[in-house]
Amino acid sequence: MERESSRKKFALKRLPLEEYFSPGHRGCQGCGITIAFRHILKAMGPNTVIAEATGCGQVISSPYPQSAWRVPWIHTAFENAAATAAGIEAAYKALMRKGRIAEERINVVALAGDGGTADIGLQALSGALERGHDLVFICYDNEAYMNTGIQRSGLTPFGASTTTSPAGRFSKGQSTWKKDMLAIVAAHRIPYVATASISHIRDLYEKVTKAVEARGPAYLHIFTTCPTGWRCPPDKSVEIARLAVETGVFNLFEIVEGQKRLTYKVSKRRPVDEYLKAQGRFRHLTDEDIAYIQKRLDEEYEELLGQSGGPVGGY
Repeated sequence: MERESSRKKFALKRLPLEEYFSPGHRGCQGCGITIAFRHILKAMGPNTVIAEATGCGQVISSPYPQSAWRVPWIHTAFENAAATAAGIEAAYKALMRKGRIAEERINVVALAGDGGTADIGLQALSGALERGHDLVFICYDNEAYMNTGIQRSGLTPFGASTTTSPAGRFSKGQSTWKKDMLAIVAAHRIPYVATASISHIRDLYEKVTKAVEARGPAYLHIFTTCPTGWRCPPDKSVEIARLAVETGVFNLFEIVEGQKRLTYKVSKRRPVDEYLKAQGRFRHLTDEDIAYIQKRLDEEYEELLGQSGGPVGGY
């Protein structure tokens, strides 16, 4: 169940003016991660503690001796953001129980990229969810290991060219489809699971709020454009993220206590070639390849529409 919320439905004009993620970070121009971080913290407020795994988000925000974080923040190893956050949550709970600190709501957050979530961090994430820690795990998904040279991850999309899945004479780039992290996480039967994107701020803000207010673990998967790794213009970062939603490449939905629903239904989806052709990482794809991807996306979207409003298996 969700905690009762005193917040009214979010309106853009009510966006908090306070900035808890400093504009003095070292992110690339058009970096989707920094957009996500800024609005996550606006939604959560100052009473937040973050454990962040090694990755792009950590490197650009904490060049010693500086920090872009205006809330308590801990850098943790690549694989254990969830474990560190779980320890923080357990420590606060014990201190409050013993009367060492006042009882209050503290937002404990684990942050990790797609590699630190779906690959090297999956074990720690599963453990934290299974144990029921009251925390929010947020994956910022830029679809590759961008910090170390654009290597493929378990969330790199089919057909994308990376340094470890290069397109060439005998290769179409990434040969597998993105790992279904939302299904994996939902299988743990946690209270709240959702996708979000930097292109739909109202939707993102409301989902962060719901995740914070959920009793027990919550999981947010945020689509964050990477102009450097995706080989696209920095000023098109949000536009490309919006295309991902409007083409069905990245759908916006939530699973609340096992009930799945679309939070942004596209009445008429745009063809996927508009999204693919806007990025250099897909420039090698043929019309036949694009048609294959379109067919797959059409099938997945129809399946999602059929599930919307109903229970997810396992709950």
